[in-house]
Amino acid sequence: MKNLYLILFIVGLIIFGSCSNSTETKAQEIKTTPSDKAAQENNEKKTTDENFGNIIHLTKATFLEKIMNYEKNKEVWVYEGDKPCIIDFYADWCKPCKLIAPIMEELAAEYAGQINIYKVNTQKEPELAAVFGIRTIPSVLFCPMKGKPQMAQGVLPKETFKQVIDSFLLKVPNTK
Repeated sequence: MKNLYLILFIVGLIIFGSCSNSTETKAQEIKTTPSDKAAQENNEKKTTDENFGNIIHLTKATFLEKIMNYEKNKEVWVYEGDKPCIIDFYADWCKPCKLIAPIMEELAAEYAGQINIYKVNTQKEPELAAVFGIRTIPSVLFCPMKGKPQMAQGVLPKETFKQVIDSFLLKVPNTK
């Protein structure tokens, strides 16, 4: 556990180019057609088998179901998932968020069946961002099956993500 804190501390020191998620963010008008809304609803209804090895975008409703029902459990972290997960809090306009997006996709494929990787668009889900005190993006929440989650902010290299996944989420013994 001390190694995880050390890794996260060192990574925190080298974080660069984080975006501020203030109330003055770049709001963009999104025009959707009824068919776009229907397609989005169909995507949200997919089962975990259909999302095997893919990143899953969360809404408040799916967050409450798959991660944590913070409305029901206000004081205690109760993880609802069936495997450890990573939650990437991002915004479409954030350049550092775009830097870690391909890393997240690679990790989702590499760790398919072992962990879930989720994304939360802070512009579309401001309540989720507020619940977790997200003021800087990208912010990444690592949720183990047991114990409290850990947050990291900024752009992290893929190797750091893999170290945290192996040591904190999957509890793989360090062989080095």
